[in-house]
Amino acid sequence: MAGHSAWKNIKHRKAAVDKKRGKIWSKVSRQIIVAAQKGGGDPAFNPSLRFAVDAARAANMPRDTIEKAIKKGTGEGTEERYEAVRYEGYAPGGVALLIECLISNANKTAADIRVILDKNGGKIGVPGSVAFGFAQKGQVIVEGATEEQLMNCCLDAGAEDIQGEEGVFRVLCASSDLMAVRNAIEGAKLAVDSSEIVWIPVQTVEADASTLAQVEKLVDLLEDHDDVQRVYTNLA
Repeated sequence: MAGHSAWKNIKHRKAAVDKKRGKIWSKVSRQIIVAAQKGGGDPAFNPSLRFAVDAARAANMPRDTIEKAIKKGTGEGTEERYEAVRYEGYAPGGVALLIECLISNANKTAADIRVILDKNGGKIGVPGSVAFGFAQKGQVIVEGATEEQLMNCCLDAGAEDIQGEEGVFRVLCASSDLMAVRNAIEGAKLAVDSSEIVWIPVQTVEADASTLAQVEKLVDLLEDHDDVQRVYTNLA
């Protein structure tokens, strides 16, 4: 979630993996199924599937579980169908929310999201109400590198911004350049922790400690929902 530096946030997410492993596996399985549905079951020719499989491996998902999810997506196993849906809304303090979901029952998910928002000081928005304030970017998280190493290997591949500290960096690029940037980083023998398409706020807002705590609680509740994949905010 925006509002914490990217490198601290990725560490926070890693710490949460063991605590919520079953739920994370369920969410990543849906990513794999949807990616395989859209682009086929070979990660070498399906970048979205490759990113989803990487996320599954980062969460220590067993290989056979990954393969079963791919087969579900390609129709070789028990078929499961999910639809990508994005909800928009507001958290306490008028903080903008983008809520990305993979759903099988649109009416149920929409009702659940509305209830979570209503009970925690937020409100649902109409499509387009906050999306204009975010830009879609490719993001690569890299560990054990220096800024100079990253600049040398990935600027020519399309990297637009490099942010980080303590050996953990976030490289941002146009979404269409994500695979090229990732390949350039891996070609330099640097360790890629994750790569994905994300939403970055065009402008950020500040929040006092009380509002920040309310927003963090709301985001945690949203992310705990089975259908929610990621929640983005425009917090500074």
